[in-house]
Amino acid sequence: MSTKKKPKLAVWKFASCDGCQLSLLDCEDELLAVAGEVHIANFPEASRAVVRGPYDISLVEGSITTPHDAERIHKIRRVSKSLITIGACATAGGIQSLRNFKDVRDFISIVYASPQFIDTLNKSTAISDHVTVDFELRGCPINKYQLVELINATLNGRKPNIPTYSVCVECKRKGIVCVMVAAGTPCLGPVTQAGCGALCPSYNRGCYSCFGPKETPNTTSLGAWFEHLNVPKDDIVRAFRGFNAYAEPFRKESEAYEK
Repeated sequence: MSTKKKPKLAVWKFASCDGCQLSLLDCEDELLAVAGEVHIANFPEASRAVVRGPYDISLVEGSITTPHDAERIHKIRRVSKSLITIGACATAGGIQSLRNFKDVRDFISIVYASPQFIDTLNKSTAISDHVTVDFELRGCPINKYQLVELINATLNGRKPNIPTYSVCVECKRKGIVCVMVAAGTPCLGPVTQAGCGALCPSYNRGCYSCFGPKETPNTTSLGAWFEHLNVPKDDIVRAFRGFNAYAEPFRKESEAYEK
């Protein structure tokens, strides 16, 4: 009697902190269910055992920052039926994309004692800037339940149930008073995709946009509100240059206030 062959899952790392990979390991009971449906063929964070591709699903964490990585991602794309990027680094260049607004050579000379040995690209860029991506799962780190939902949807050939609305919706559902309206606290919630459960506003803090821009974000309007709250232009630039600094809507808005 033949047994059904499990789809092969691979997890890859580029420039990142490994937090999104750890979110998968943090699934605990849910991870057992995932492991029961797929063959985890390549996941260095969890095991040294490696099964050669091709792979049915590849989860990619991290941004492209070196010439070697720029070549490597193309090799991964060729052996992956479905390639999914996970986290702010892979979907928007990550916090390290702050270097994109300056000359990276200035940082290299400050940080490294022997900068001549450093081989790096001028910018830290998202995976989608280099290869075709089938789905982008945002977050810094990602929401583990969204990851399980995404894997489930991919395996079953359906659209993943991942929200594209703003953090403001999460605030309203939890009965959280708007920190920007009530206290004049700058908050990126109106332009940020939901996924964190409105964590920062729950503690009377403004959203830092860990999950990046929501669908059709009106960053120009939010920037105007920040000005109305007398937020200095330099602070508005910093607000949009966080974990998802090089996501296009945030990049354009920060550059508009930098001029």
